[in-house]
Amino acid sequence: MGSLLTGALSTDAAMASTDPFHPDIQILRGHQGQIDVAKTLLNLLQGSEIRESHRLGDERVQDPYCIRCQPQVTGACLELMRHAAKILAVEANAVTDNPLVLSGGEIVSGGNFHAEPVAFSADQTALALAEIGSIAQRRIALLVNPNLNFGLPPFLSPDPGVNSGFMVSEITSAALMSENKHLANPCSTDSTPTSADQEDHVSMSTHAARRLLKMTNNLSIIFGIELLTAVQGLEFRKPFKDQLNFS
Repeated sequence: MGSLLTGALSTDAAMASTDPFHPDIQILRGHQGQIDVAKTLLNLLQGSEIRESHRLGDERVQDPYCIRCQPQVTGACLELMRHAAKILAVEANAVTDNPLVLSGGEIVSGGNFHAEPVAFSADQTALALAEIGSIAQRRIALLVNPNLNFGLPPFLSPDPGVNSGFMVSEITSAALMSENKHLANPCSTDSTPTSADQEDHVSMSTHAARRLLKMTNNLSIIFGIELLTAVQGLEFRKPFKDQLNFS
């Protein structure tokens, strides 16, 4: 997932702690998505010179949630998408015609065409996309804020006050995050009766799935902005190098 790469880079750029990603913390909670995300973040950050440079003597007690709670938030989103994938895999192999001709030749009218499982899966995916973008945007906001970024210049500008740096980029990410929050409203609950009330409850699955294209595009831009801000932050951490060699 793109959020794991950009999240790891932001963690290093903010000179944040990797202690919250300790595997024992995740095992005590028990959610597999959380365990997997924490493991990936630790692997990405292993050997970072930036992390080692402040492992001892760091005056901060703990980092903001957008850094510290990445396994919990992104892991929960990962679980939602995994569940949606399982449902859609079943649906892709399902018989949804109506009426159906059964193996004995009997013709039966049923309701397999109703796409409620697809609509629910799309709604779940929308929630995950919105939350992944939300926490990524908060990491962007952290990196441009001199009160939170542990020594980086305001808006990551080499000449703050004259050059606005990543100020407008951060505003753009906030706008896209808010749009995705709006788009994440459930579609499956918005049933509208049609066909003289014969089709009196529908799933709205097409609409639910179609808005994911817009949300995914918005999220990719948020990731791009986070990648740029994180790499800019890493530039200011030289001569220390991150494990991914962006600095």
